[in-house]
Amino acid sequence: MKKPMPVIRSFAGVEIAPHLPALAELRMRVFRDWPYLYDGDAQYEERYLRTYRDSWRSVVVLAFDGGRVVGASTGLPLSDETDEIRGAFDGHLVQVEHVFYCGESVLLPEYRGLGVGHRFFDLREAHARALGDFRWTAFCAVERDHDDPRRPAFHRGNEVFWRKRGYTHRPELRAHLSWSEVGRGEQPHTLSFWLRPLERGR
Repeated sequence: MKKPMPVIRSFAGVEIAPHLPALAELRMRVFRDWPYLYDGDAQYEERYLRTYRDSWRSVVVLAFDGGRVVGASTGLPLSDETDEIRGAFDGHLVQVEHVFYCGESVLLPEYRGLGVGHRFFDLREAHARALGDFRWTAFCAVERDHDDPRRPAFHRGNEVFWRKRGYTHRPELRAHLSWSEVGRGEQPHTLSFWLRPLERGR
């Protein structure tokens, strides 16, 4: 059953610290499903989310139903990201310092289809514009084989939504990360990037 539209608020830099436990919990819950199949690890989450806590130009957009966090979306300059993410741009024409990286969007299933995803992108892109230093926004998504037997029969990806937002798939920009998969343990993964020019004054 769909819920009412959550209240959506942005937090920047050090403001995000109190909300990191809720973000970690959401990541572990939502990313457990296809296509990430992430078998959540609280210690990994703490290490990973330090990247956002320690960047004064980071942003976390949270969706609240009352006092409960039901969705979250993150972003920060690509130059403040980990070596694995930044390294995808090595040897390519797009310069790291010109890219604002949209880390992830996680939303509980009962709140999907309400327009929250658009608000997540709107607010992260607005944050990047306000910083004034960026020409691109970008994110990456895990690649999975189309015939992977674990793919749900009626799964619908987000590619159409991303293209409507103006993002273009750049499969030559690839990051390689490992995480523990449900039932399989630690596994290597390839993620490819989507980019959009960051227009001014929108």
